[in-house]
Amino acid sequence: MRATRNHPARRGRERGVTLIVALIMLVLITLLALTSFNIGKSNLQVVTNMQSKAEGEAAARQVIEETISSTRFFNTPANALGEPCGENANTRCMDVNGDGTSDVKVALTPAPACIRARNVMNSQLNVSDPQDVGCALGASQSFGVAGSVTGESLCSDSLWEINAVATDEVTEAEVTVTQGIAVRVARDDIETSCPE
Repeated sequence: MRATRNHPARRGRERGVTLIVALIMLVLITLLALTSFNIGKSNLQVVTNMQSKAEGEAAARQVIEETISSTRFFNTPANALGEPCGENANTRCMDVNGDGTSDVKVALTPAPACIRARNVMNSQLNVSDPQDVGCALGASQSFGVAGSVTGESLCSDSLWEINAVATDEVTEAEVTVTQGIAVRVARDDIETSCPE
């Protein structure tokens, strides 16, 4: 029986194969680490974008609430917010993260628009409701005056559309929020801005 000896050439080949396998494993581990990093980075970008969108929507809704809480939006739709942020009317600069600097600019674009207005008839008013009392028009003696006996009150039910566009000042991402509002107003207040 012949004794087998480890041949030096064979040991060199085994070392070469081990080196190649180790390099392949190193490349695979590197690719796995890079993939994990890219997935984590993508997830962070998605979360950041969702947070920016939520902040923009909140800022736009806050400006819409401010707009509909005053009478300026139907008296002067082109200047519904009063003092503007910057050079344009109907804009607000919002600090959404509380650091004292403006993060989001919200613009009412286009200006609040009256979609429709319908005159309210005296017969539709509830005189026990304080808001309806101001609309009531008493029947006066107006014989011979054309159109004086129409039965219409002093108020109209109007339907408005308010569109707020929030723009992030860093990323320039935009969020648009549109809201409709129905409001009973004096006919004199909306004569020029509402179609009948």
